[in-house]
Amino acid sequence: MFPLPGSNMNFPAPLAVLGFLAASLGLFGALPAILVAWFTRRPKFVRTLAKLAAIGAIVYLVLLFGFSLTSHANVLARGQEKYFCEIDCHLAYSIVDAKTTSTAHSIRYLVTLRTRFDETTISPSRPKDLPLTPNPRIVRLIVRLHDESNDQSNDQSGREYSPTAVQGTPLLTPLKPADSYTTQLQFDVPKPAAPKIDSPKLDLPKDAAGPRLLLTTSGAEQKLIIGDENSLLHKKTYFAL
Repeated sequence: MFPLPGSNMNFPAPLAVLGFLAASLGLFGALPAILVAWFTRRPKFVRTLAKLAAIGAIVYLVLLFGFSLTSHANVLARGQEKYFCEIDCHLAYSIVDAKTTSTAHSIRYLVTLRTRFDETTISPSRPKDLPLTPNPRIVRLIVRLHDESNDQSNDQSGREYSPTAVQGTPLLTPLKPADSYTTQLQFDVPKPAAPKIDSPKLDLPKDAAGPRLLLTTSGAEQKLIIGDENSLLHKKTYFAL
């Protein structure tokens, strides 16, 4: 139940999901009940429901931001695995190869990502031969920006680049326990002399040096799940190239 080292969570995923569902149902259930009690002129019931909803929201937010603020940014070396909890099992991702080539206007990164269904993490209630379809993933290459105005090499900001091409097995391909496959991701990063691309910036770990690959789970609800690396103010786990 507890998060594995290098995981995308620092809080047990089953509890995080249950907490999110309970908080959502509690909030959306309390609001209509408060409105009904208000229109039927039951002020004591309104105050009681409002207090319970407020207490629940405060407790949830304290846990959400507490686990985010105590999280740490991690950088995994080549071959080290980043685990993604799928409630009753885990998928492990690792970089098995990374190459760079140069074109007229860009530097091309070819990254081979391995996806593995770790059969040792299956819960007792899950059938051993049941296939798993991975949750949608977001993949970004993070490249440190060099501040040419003052020639400082310790700039910790980075710019994100999405894959320009994907080859091999798609990342959403189902797996059975102990199965694995590889996916090759291509990123094209403009050279300093090339026109600038308007892409978002991202903070890198203080000890980051060189390009990093960021693999996360897609979904807006992740921002409000306790312990998820995509939650508000939470630090992330990167792959070193």
